[in-house]
Amino acid sequence: MSFLETLTSGAPGVFFGIGYSNPALVGVICMGLLLVFVLIGVRVVFAAGLVGLIGLVELIGWHAAAGSIGSIPHSKSVSFVLGLIPVFILIGYLAFHAGMTSQLFAAARAWIGWLPGGLAVATVFATAGFAAVSGASTATTAVFARVAIPEMLKAGYDRPLAAGVVAAGGTLASLIPPSAILVIYAIIVEESVGALLLAGFLPGLFSAAIYAAIIILWAKFHPEAGPSVRGISWRERFKSLPGVLPIAAVVGIIVSAVYTGWAAPTEAGALGAFVVLVMAWINGMRWPSLKAALMETSKLVVMIFSLIWGVLIFGRFLGFSGLPETFANWILSFDADPYLILAAILLGYVILGMFMDAIGLLLLTLPVVYPAVMALNGGPDVTAADSAFGMSGTQASIWFGIIVVKMAEVCLITPPIGINCFVVNGVRPDIPLTDVFRGIFLFFVADILTIAGLIFFPQIITWLPSMMN
Repeated sequence: MSFLETLTSGAPGVFFGIGYSNPALVGVICMGLLLVFVLIGVRVVFAAGLVGLIGLVELIGWHAAAGSIGSIPHSKSVSFVLGLIPVFILIGYLAFHAGMTSQLFAAARAWIGWLPGGLAVATVFATAGFAAVSGASTATTAVFARVAIPEMLKAGYDRPLAAGVVAAGGTLASLIPPSAILVIYAIIVEESVGALLLAGFLPGLFSAAIYAAIIILWAKFHPEAGPSVRGISWRERFKSLPGVLPIAAVVGIIVSAVYTGWAAPTEAGALGAFVVLVMAWINGMRWPSLKAALMETSKLVVMIFSLIWGVLIFGRFLGFSGLPETFANWILSFDADPYLILAAILLGYVILGMFMDAIGLLLLTLPVVYPAVMALNGGPDVTAADSAFGMSGTQASIWFGIIVVKMAEVCLITPPIGINCFVVNGVRPDIPLTDVFRGIFLFFVADILTIAGLIFFPQIITWLPSMMN
């Protein structure tokens, strides 16, 4: 029986004029309704919450639905794991307002500016470094649109390249720990936060290396687009290193804590925030800058938590509808190579990502897609020897998490909703949005290569978590 036949056979209930015997059909209708709301501009938090409520009322009645969703904001907000999100975001804003980003870019410029397209390559590695203290891609993009683009334009760089490398480099904050979006993935699928944070480290560096290679190759053939920086002495290079120490300290604290187990990820994040605060104060940060960092952190955290609440209401409805299980069984009915099915799922992410932000995309799709991918591998308890992808259930969960977060990174730069491109244009209105989107083409190609590498060489993802204590 086809997926559609499974959903529509019989008619014990009627929803929007459509008879159904399988509640999963209500889930499909509500998924479509949600996409319509998002496409017409309704914010994901309101669209997801409203559609989830409508679906629950249809399936279990008003009183049970209201009681079911009424507990979500409190029960989810008091989760210890969610404490990671404000801490990680605070680290990034403290580092920015303390001027650490300028020091980081100056160090990267001094050491690798001599390469073809050197300033663009320096921007990639500087954003990767800042990503290690910032959990937010948009914040990273906004910071380097102010710091790096003026330097590149002054050196005669092609404007689309300068804008594109900042928009793409900002996406590295989604993978390199501390990453707010990896924490959200861990909450949705109930996976180890520490293992996911460690798993994102090498893929983040791998992605940055692919970006750098693409830039160098492009600049080799188009030297006028990204001229090298010359005349930097070794004295200047070594003089730039102390400015990197605070960020290196935070990376060391978080990675070593998660790797060895001497502190929980939330505790390590809090300690990292304290280190950055002390370093910022030593560097001259005072109350006005600290207040700005706290306010910007609060605004972003409220937005993320509200989004989580709204989408978890929708997720609870999906649980009652049984759509995830129905979709997983349908996926398993295909007599096709598992990698081909995975490619089709990832293509769906590319299409949806053109119209949705990264966090909303993951929150809305994972309740349905994650069980299907795990079933495709052989189930959550499968051993590596018996699985479709050659990984145990836990390894597959972490592997798919990193891949789907990387797909979310692609969504941050793909038109028409590529939010990082809009951030660059907002900070630098003198650079037309068309130039920004032209500039990200190289990095879209790099992202496709990165995803292919992560799929066919999963050890890049699974090796570090397998070594953790």
